[in-house]
Formats: sequence, structure tokens, C-alpha cells
Amino acid sequence: MRIPGSTYRLQLHQGFTFDDAAGIVEYLRELGITHVYCSPYLQAAPGSTHGYDVVDHQKVNEELGGAEGHNRFCTRLREVGLGQVLDVVPNHMALGKENHYWWDVLENGTSSRYTSFFDIDWQPQEERLRDKVLVPVLADQYGRVLQTGGIKVLRRGGRFLVECAGQTFPVSPTSLPVILARAAEYAKSDTLNFLAASFGRLPMPEYVDRRTTITRHRDKVVLFTLLDRLCAEEPGVCNAIDRSVAELNGNLDALDDFLNQQNYRLSYWKTADQQLGYRRFFDVNSLIGLRVEREHVFEEVHALVLDWLQRGILDGVRVDHPDGLRDPLEYLQRLRERAPDAWIVGEKILERGEFLRESWPIEGTTGYDFLNAAAGVLVSSQGMEELSKVYQNFLGSDFSEELTNFSVLAHNKKVSVTQEGLGSDVNRLTSMFVEICEANRNQRDYTRAEIRRAIREIAACFAIYRTYVVPARDEITDEDRAYISHAAEYAKQERQDIDGGLFDFLRDVLTMRVTGKQESEFLLRFQQFTGPVMAKGVEDTALYCYNRLSAMNEVGGDPGSNGLSVAEFHAYCAKMQATHPLTMTTLSTHDTKRAEDVRARIEVLSEMPSRFSAAIHRWARMNNGFRTARAGSGAMPDRNTEYLYYQTLIGAWPLSVERAQAYMLKAVREAKQQTTWTANNKEFEDALARFISGTLAHTPFLKDLEQFVDKVKDAGRVNSLAQTLMKYTAPGVPDTYQGTEIWDLSLVDPDNRRPVDYQERIRLMKALKKLHGDNIAAQVMARSDEGLPKMWVVHHALQLRRERPEWFGADAAYTPLPVDGPKSEHAIAYLRGDSLAVVVPRLTVKLGGVWREASIVLPRGKWLNLLTKTELNGGRVAVRSLLNSFPVALLVRKDDNKEQGNA
Repeated sequence: MRIPGSTYRLQLHQGFTFDDAAGIVEYLRELGITHVYCSPYLQAAPGSTHGYDVVDHQKVNEELGGAEGHNRFCTRLREVGLGQVLDVVPNHMALGKENHYWWDVLENGTSSRYTSFFDIDWQPQEERLRDKVLVPVLADQYGRVLQTGGIKVLRRGGRFLVECAGQTFPVSPTSLPVILARAAEYAKSDTLNFLAASFGRLPMPEYVDRRTTITRHRDKVVLFTLLDRLCAEEPGVCNAIDRSVAELNGNLDALDDFLNQQNYRLSYWKTADQQLGYRRFFDVNSLIGLRVEREHVFEEVHALVLDWLQRGILDGVRVDHPDGLRDPLEYLQRLRERAPDAWIVGEKILERGEFLRESWPIEGTTGYDFLNAAAGVLVSSQGMEELSKVYQNFLGSDFSEELTNFSVLAHNKKVSVTQEGLGSDVNRLTSMFVEICEANRNQRDYTRAEIRRAIREIAACFAIYRTYVVPARDEITDEDRAYISHAAEYAKQERQDIDGGLFDFLRDVLTMRVTGKQESEFLLRFQQFTGPVMAKGVEDTALYCYNRLSAMNEVGGDPGSNGLSVAEFHAYCAKMQATHPLTMTTLSTHDTKRAEDVRARIEVLSEMPSRFSAAIHRWARMNNGFRTARAGSGAMPDRNTEYLYYQTLIGAWPLSVERAQAYMLKAVREAKQQTTWTANNKEFEDALARFISGTLAHTPFLKDLEQFVDKVKDAGRVNSLAQTLMKYTAPGVPDTYQGTEIWDLSLVDPDNRRPVDYQERIRLMKALKKLHGDNIAAQVMARSDEGLPKMWVVHHALQLRRERPEWFGADAAYTPLPVDGPKSEHAIAYLRGDSLAVVVPRLTVKLGGVWREASIVLPRGKWLNLLTKTELNGGRVAVRSLLNSFPVALLVRKDDNKEQGNA
């Protein structure tokens, strides 16, 4: 196994292709990176900016340079000695005509060769949707769109399409007699009459009848070939077909009958929330769930990636959203069997106190757990408590218990999302559980409405993304039993209007106390459901509503907590070293709500809550004239939005009007308190945009804001250097998100996917290499505004990891170094093995630069601080002497230190 020493995440898209990536690999090597870590680059939907909307697993994305560009990129990586890790997407695919699996399903329904690839319910409760796929693309009710000519049938060569909503869909071959038989009369063509009848006689086998399905496909291809030939040889036939199509389009009743013969049902887009018959990625209608647990599906969608792993083109993969899979453990075991030497990490979101299952045969997660641990240890717990009061006080008349109690807020938002965006998933689970109750006489009198409400509630009461019970293997852990039982008891407390016995019965099915075929299916699907509930309710809603300290609002985080103690941080790292020493550690990803340096600056507010409170109240008075009055309610924007806005300005300043408006618009739509993505409140959104443009042109406010930022900027940079050095030296494989090797003040996507100025970073690397002399740390710090201190830390840590990988591997010890003295809580110190020591500060505003007698004890020997080039002896060392000339310390024993000629 070629374990990465470090990774560097690149977001590939048509504006940053394989050739662009190849152009910076020498710089990445110089920085100290061992592996480039690419976003998904199998063929995605046209114009994709992220690659998670795969439409063809057998091709490299043409917009990135296709197979030739990929070969050039991989060749260049080999030339400079870098490995490669790829992000793979096993849970879902994008819909559209580019996805030939999906196109085949729409054309042939349950008789498609690819029906088994997708997670579609062909037999829903509503009879009108049986054996059909709901396609919610219309801008209005179906009948109204039809009436206004918004749906048409087209002929292209020998093929027929349905056109609507700017899209095209295939026509079922068995519906073609409606068109071809009439055309045969006009053309007086016996051959066309024969073809019409033959299309109508095509069999309609279920997908499990593989032999008949293949025969049907062969016959269909032959018929279309004959039709193409007939049209080419007899132009009159084409004219007759076009006449028949025109008549069909001109007869609404006939067109409606024809559309009803298709294997899909065109519908108003709003129907998706309650009636969609396929599993999606969360609530994204255009991303359909794959049945990757079926071996033939696994093999087809992984063929290219597995080939690259086996040939050494890839050294590892990042598995996107394994919680969406029916059986994540089985999937990961199959992947491990096919790629035994690969470094595999999973995008598993862990809640506080939860750890990755040790039974999973992978190296770890993608690092959100580390991100939240690092954030937690850098905030003041006392300050967080005081910020609760600051937050409540600023909200004033907008104050509510829900807004200031994160656990209550998160629960309520999860319930809400089950009623709205995930309603179709709830309905599907409800129908299954109704059948289960009907088969159990003690439960058969529960109504559909009761069951629906109970499923919504118990799903919202889960404390984690999902459990991993597997009926086929009779597999359940005590951990899962505890989570399920807790959710059932919590649900009883929240919904005392529902018979507690129903929650008990749900618990018994979910823990396999009650078993059966339908019970097993319900259990597996319910486990796939709780993850989207958590993601949409918390990640995409609650984290934009609860704004006490927005730096804590990250995926897998607990914004309601008051942070971590140093001892708790050490315990987390020790646990990682013992269980998943090769997990990924990260501070920024393409999905983080704000970049690491923005969080680092906002964290400083926990050390100065009173000054922050005074500032935002002062700013609110200054900016009151830019708010817009609203009849019967408070002025716009509301106080909660304004509170988030000021934190955002502090964290990301300098920030342009355009970036601020784009971020805040996304934030308020995600919060769903004043406006949403699907129901825009234009009055509020316009008022918010005016407020932002007005405040950012208001000189007194800008002057005051900049003075405040100046007070927290340096402490924020120290926080950044502290978390950066911890990321590169704590247990795990560190990932650097593109561009974050220097200060990066990006916000949530798409802001964090803006072009990276690599020429600037290359320039800084050249400057870094030229530094020399006794005052080298001072030279670095003098260029703080350029981001050189961060690159200095990143470069030295990466070089050390590359030169001494044994200090960071699975066998490398992690040992906390006790800090003694009255200011001991302001430092974090630890050893890796016995030859590497790390010392970083925390809560530096409260420290005030006075370390007093704080000290650590280093193992005996001569030590070198790589960041200052100063030497010291082991034994008791004053913390102030270590951090006097540079904010963090990276120490190696000289007798174990290889030549550090890199700077």
C-alpha cells in the first residue's frame, strides 16, 4: 500500500482542466505534497463545476480534457514523483440524456436492460404511478402546459422524442404504432405497417427476466434499423410520419393518451417532494440513487477506477457519501477486495462523540471530525457561554428559544425537512410500514397518518446520520441498539399525541426484534433515510439559523457546545492514533461553510465577547437607516441575519459587495426563515441586498469595522497557524484544500471554488527558498499580509512528513506533553514518537502575551526548531522561549533530524 504522506485537493472543471492541473504539479512537489487528490473526473453532466453529477462511469470527463488530457496529467505526476487519489461517487448518478442507463430506463421502463441499476419504486401506493417514473420538470400543472403547447412529440431521423421544459425524453417503442400505423395509411406502405405492428408486439418483461430483456433490446434495434433504412429509401414515408406526428401534436386528447403510454409521467416540479418514486441524493431530483450493492452494478460503475488502482495510476480513493448506500460495510469490503493495496477514506460525517466503525476496512474519514476538534480546542468555553447572552441580547424582540437552543432548532428543522423536501421518501417508508402493521394483529389499527407522523419524528430524533444494522447477516451492534432506543424514547417525549406503542414497534423493527422480509426492507431503507434528514435539516438549514459563533457551524460539528478542553483534544488524537492512524485530516473542503482562516479569525470572538457585543450594537445603530421597513413586522433584514452578516464581515474582510451579497443570499435561503430556494421572498432578498450595498458604502461603518478587524486579525492568524501545524502533525494524512497553503478567506461554495492564483503561490515559494540568516523567523513574519507565515509552516511540516514518514505512520506514537504553570491552558503540546515535538498556543487574546512560568519538558537531547532555526537542549523549556519569535513551534531532535536544507 502506497500511503500518501499528504494530499492536495484540486477542484477540476472546464475552467481548470487536466492540463491546468499538470501545470502546477512541480510547485506542489516543491511545497512538499506527495499526492494530488482530485475531485471526481468521470464523465459528468455538461457544465458541471464539481463532478459529483456523473453520467458515464466508462469515460473520462471530456470537458476536463478527456482520456488524452488525463493521460498527460498522470504522466506529468509520474515525472515529478507524485501519486494520485481520486474522489469516487458510488451512491448516485445524474439524470439526463447523457446518462445512457437512465435514457434506456425512460424508454423501456421495467423492461430496460438497466432497470436494476437504479433505486426505483415501480409499484408505489398510487396506482397511476405504477410501472412509471415520475419526471417532475414542468413549470406548471401538466394539463396547463399541455394546453399551451408546452409538450410536443418530435422526430429525429428514425427516432422519436418528447420535448418539454427545455429537455427531451425518449418515446417508448411500444407506443409507436399510434404514429406509425397512421403514417403507413398515408404512405400506403406495407413495410411501415409491419414495423408499426412489430413495435407494438415487443414483449414487456420484468428486468429479472434477463434473457427476454436482451432479446427485446435486440429486436428493438433491428426494428429501428429497418425504420431508418425505409425513411432513407422512401422520402414519402418520412413525410407521412411527420404528418402523423403533426396531427398528434394538434390533438390534445390524442397527445395526452400517447404521453400516458410512456414509461414516465411528466409532472409539475413541485410534485417531487411528495410523489417521487426513486431514491435521490438527499433532495436533489436530478441525482438518482444507484443500486451499487448489486455486484454487476458495482463492477460496471467501478471498472475504470479499479483499472487505474490496479495499474498504479491511482494510489487511493475518497468514497463520497457511503451513508447513502444500502450496506456500506458490504460495499467497502468489496472495494477493499478489488483494491487491497489502495488507501481508502470515506466521506463519513461523525457527530460529536461518534467514531468511525472499526469494522470498516478503510483507513478513515475525510477529516471533518478533525476539523471540528481543532475548532473546538481553539475557542474559549467561558467566552462561548457569554456569547450565548450576547446573541440573545442582539436578537432582542426576534429572540426565541428555538433560535438560541441548537438541539431544539436542529430537531425542529429535521422534522420540517421530512414534511417538505423529503416527503416522498416518508411516503414510501409509510406504505411499507403500513403493510408491516397489517401483518401484525397487535399493530394493525395504526392509521397511515399516525405512521407517517411517527416515522418523521423518530427519524428526526436520531443523534447520528445513520445506523448499520444488516438483517441478512443478523448484524447489529450495541451502539446501534443504543442509538435506536434513544431515538424512540426521544420521539415519545416529543410526540406524546402519538401512541408510544407505535414508537416501540418501530424500535423493535429497527433493532430486528421483529423480523421478516418486509421488515428487513423497511429497516434498510430507513437507514438510508436518516442521513438525508440530518444533512438537509442540520447541515443545510440549522447551521444557517443558529449563529451564536458561526465558526462552530461546520458539518459534523455541534454549534451548541462550548468547545473542547486541551485534554479532550489529546484524547481525540490518541483515539485516532489507536484506531485510524491513517485517516485524513483537513481544515477546509469544497463543502465547508467557511474556509479555515475565516473560522480561525471568528474563533477569536469567543475571547472577547464584550467587545464583540459593543461593536455589533454600535454597527446596528450606524446601519439602521439601511434596513427596510416591513408592514406588520420588523425591519429587513431581521436581527439574526444581521448578526451573521457582521460575523461574516469580521471573518472574511476584506469582502466585496458582490461576494457578500452572494454569500448572504445563499445563507438566508438555506436558513429558510425569511426566504427559500423554491419560494423566493423577493421583498426580503432585495432589502438584504440593499442593506449590504448600503453598509459597505458607509464610510463610518467601514472605518469602525476595519479597526475591529485589525484587533482580531493577528490573533486569527495565530489560530490559523496553530490549527495548520496540528493538522500536519496530528495522527492522520493531512489534506490541503486548493490554495489554502496561504491565507484564504473564502466562504461557502461557490465562493471557495474561485480560481486560485498559483503564480502568486509560486512566487512566494521562491521567496521562501531564498530566506536565510539568523533572523529568519522575523523575515517570515514581516511578510504576514502575503501569507508567507502559513506557507512557511505548511512547507516545513510537509517536507518533514516526506523525509521522516515513520514519525507519522501507523506505528508512530502520539504522546501529550504536559504544560506546567499558571498559563498552561493556553498551550497545546505533544510528541510524535520521541523525536518530534509540537507546541502551539491557544486563546492568545486572553493570554495577552504573558506566559509567565508556563513550560514543557522535552526528552533529553539536542533539539532544533525548524520554524526559527534555533537550537535548544531537552529538559524543561519555557513556552515563551519557544513561541517568542514565531507563533508555533515544530521541534525535531538533532540526532534524528535529516538535513533540513529546504529553506
